[in-house]
Amino acid sequence: MTLRGVDPETVRTALERADPLPGTAGFAGELDETLVRDVLGRVPLYVETDRDSTTEPGSRWAFEPAVLDDPVALPPGATLELVEPDAEPERRWTLPAPEPEPDRDAALERLSSAIRTATSEARAADRDIAVAFSGGVDSALVAELLDAPLYVVGFPDSHDVDAAKTAADAMGRELTVVDLEPADLERAVPQVARATGRTNAMDVQIALPLYLVGERVAADGFDALAVGQGADELFGGYEKVVRLDHRVDAETTRGAVREQIESLSEQLPRDVHAIEATGLAPVAPLLHDAVVDAALRLPDELLADETERKRALRLVAADSLPAEIAYREKKAVQYGSLVARELDRLARQAGYKRRIDDHVTKYVQSLLEEDTDPPAA
Repeated sequence: MTLRGVDPETVRTALERADPLPGTAGFAGELDETLVRDVLGRVPLYVETDRDSTTEPGSRWAFEPAVLDDPVALPPGATLELVEPDAEPERRWTLPAPEPEPDRDAALERLSSAIRTATSEARAADRDIAVAFSGGVDSALVAELLDAPLYVVGFPDSHDVDAAKTAADAMGRELTVVDLEPADLERAVPQVARATGRTNAMDVQIALPLYLVGERVAADGFDALAVGQGADELFGGYEKVVRLDHRVDAETTRGAVREQIESLSEQLPRDVHAIEATGLAPVAPLLHDAVVDAALRLPDELLADETERKRALRLVAADSLPAEIAYREKKAVQYGSLVARELDRLARQAGYKRRIDDHVTKYVQSLLEEDTDPPAA
């Protein structure tokens, strides 16, 4: 029996009650000769596409894609019987759709309590935690409630480094700055591509800052890295959920937010693998079941509109953070750290010009092919 993220009895009870949010921070693995994965896919889990090619059930699945010959992710909320080679994944949990809380104050109190529950559980675990800190409301709230050391990664003139410095000063906290050079990207790209199983430009650009800050955090003796992941999806942090443009199918902001929550299973494995490749355990308090449940119950007025995104989270954060941090807008990590800009520059310097279709992805693939160093631990 190999299960990550939770004790077996919690999963058994969740299966019996069809409870998609049983109070965990995500789980996956083998339970009673059955593979299980939580409703949001917070813990990556992969199975062999051709399970008939393996003889032992334990060799048919893994937590990392590179271990298998032809891996495919087990869908979120699904189970798969290992003793039946021809079995197909069965959806056992779906994301709940509770009615919005009509009382605005009650909704905010539920969310505040949930976030504190999540961070308290993270603190109670036997881990030395540092925080990947960008100076925005997501990581700042996690950092404040965890009371853990702060690390920011980026090129010297980057938005994230400047934002993290001003936020740390406002919070009265010390900050470790991990200054990047182009050579850091060239070295790390193959490691990130191997760990995540992805070579497309966007995924690599997002994973690189996590990997590079994780390297420093691990070198400094910590064993876990806390992140603010999930906030944009849960609370309406994306422009597309307000504009309802071609990037979403929903016709309402609430529906668009739900779409983003359901998309987490596609994104989170990338981030988890990037962090784990440095030897650290990822900690994402804002993705705890209690926080997800509270987010799903938020009334429309506390989600997002043309004037403000992540309204509920900002209101809750304002109780713990200076207002200039709680209401600060911030760039996505690949842009705020300038990793995307510098990776594009390296690609062009290597001869992969912008006129070449998907030139950065081709550059990433070339670095992976050329690299002969062993994968990171």
